[in-house]
Amino acid sequence: MIPLFTTQQVREADKYAIEKLQIPGMVLMENAALSIYNEIIDTFGDFIDYQPVGIICGKGNNAGDGFAVARHFINNGYTVKIMTVAEEKELKGDALKNYKILLKLLEIYTESEIIEFEKPRDVSKLSDCALIIDALLGTGAKGELKSPYNIIIEKINQINSVKVAIDIPSGLNADDGSGSLIFKADLTISLAELKRGLFIGKGYANCGEVKKGYIGIGSEYFGFQELEDYLIEPEDAIEGIPVKNVDQYKYSAGKVLVVAGSGLMPGAAIFATNSCQKIGAGAAYLAFPRSIKEVAQNNLDTAILYAYNDERREILTYDNVEEFIDKIKWADVLALGPGLGRDIETCEAVYEILLNAGTKKCVIDADAIFALRGGQYKNINLKNKVFTPHHKEFSELIGVDLPKLQANLLKYGKEFVTENKCYLVLKGAPTIVFNPEGEALINSAGNPGMAKFGTGDVLTGIIAGLIAQSDDIESAIVTGVYIHSLSADLLLKDKTEFGFNAKDLMENLPYTINFLRNTIERTY
Repeated sequence: MIPLFTTQQVREADKYAIEKLQIPGMVLMENAALSIYNEIIDTFGDFIDYQPVGIICGKGNNAGDGFAVARHFINNGYTVKIMTVAEEKELKGDALKNYKILLKLLEIYTESEIIEFEKPRDVSKLSDCALIIDALLGTGAKGELKSPYNIIIEKINQINSVKVAIDIPSGLNADDGSGSLIFKADLTISLAELKRGLFIGKGYANCGEVKKGYIGIGSEYFGFQELEDYLIEPEDAIEGIPVKNVDQYKYSAGKVLVVAGSGLMPGAAIFATNSCQKIGAGAAYLAFPRSIKEVAQNNLDTAILYAYNDERREILTYDNVEEFIDKIKWADVLALGPGLGRDIETCEAVYEILLNAGTKKCVIDADAIFALRGGQYKNINLKNKVFTPHHKEFSELIGVDLPKLQANLLKYGKEFVTENKCYLVLKGAPTIVFNPEGEALINSAGNPGMAKFGTGDVLTGIIAGLIAQSDDIESAIVTGVYIHSLSADLLLKDKTEFGFNAKDLMENLPYTINFLRNTIERTY
């Protein structure tokens, strides 16, 4: 797991470096600037190829980084346009020192210049820059962007150039990933350590690739910080891939009961059930309406169909639960919800199933989550339960407006799992796994092509299938979430994000596991 830090923790590191290690602030700023310059050249050097570079600078230390970075570009043969929103008298400390050094340098390199922002049209002076660097606002800025910052960012985002953010994109809250108008970066260089808000919410959408910049503090200091947020790595995913023993048989390789599907949405049940066994579960039953059993029989790969008597209503009702109580007891894991529908009788059946499940491992998805709205979930023993909602489903489950939830995903996710001692897989871009201890594990794989019908049902099956083969619920969830997304990423090789669907993703799972194994083996 890659640790993610709060802005306060990183600011404390700066304070530690200056006060305890006696490293001058100018040295930290110079280390950062050189790190930023080298990272940009390594990533975009061939593309920009000595074309003009633009840097927009504010008033604080972020601006000081920008002035120092400008100096490195100028010294290495680039023409640089530095746009400032502050007059010299508004600058302080190390930012002012770097500004004065830059002024002296520009007396020699006259093709580069400082442009003082006065009106919106001034931003157009950067339109010929192949690269624009955001050094406007750092982590100390909070709330919505005000003038002139909002004007500048709005105009800069319209310019067709490569864009890089120093530390964070201006306008983004680096703790919770919120923000309205945000600098749209292709690369964000997070100084000292990675900040959690860069990987969630609006951060995920606006940071582009995220890399770590060096300021001159070793990793030892950060090793003593208390952490609860992490980024999932491929190495974490391979930990949860089950080991297949030579003496295993079908029932010892994981037993899953899937309760899913209805006349309106039979396909969700098929995706969830087939995915259970595609990921390695030895035995799977699908509880499904008898009146439409042919739909399931014709599409199940190897799972066994248990057709309950729906009296031609094509839905699950409370009376049906008694028919497969024995199968609930038999299963190692219960997967409940995909495509069940939201009829009130179906909701009653879901509640009854979970009451009978006790502390059994359960993956609760889609319509089963709907059935537990209004606080119903509080009356159920949620130990060993895994909820897999998307944002809207989760907002309805806990009774929080969607915009309010999305503005602070980590807060609401952590509150839910710590209060209920369960697991939460909050599906989105990115998907976030929350464990009962309140830790957030952020998925680092995936692409926009996953936003299609059926992909969530596949994830339900993957997670249920892996949990059935493991004693470690968390490891199975992490592996399931990552492999699900990695499968989608690998499909981009032959299909664009437009061209693949849930079935493709599911069928690609064996190849994905093989790819992950081979990649990790080559790494070590």
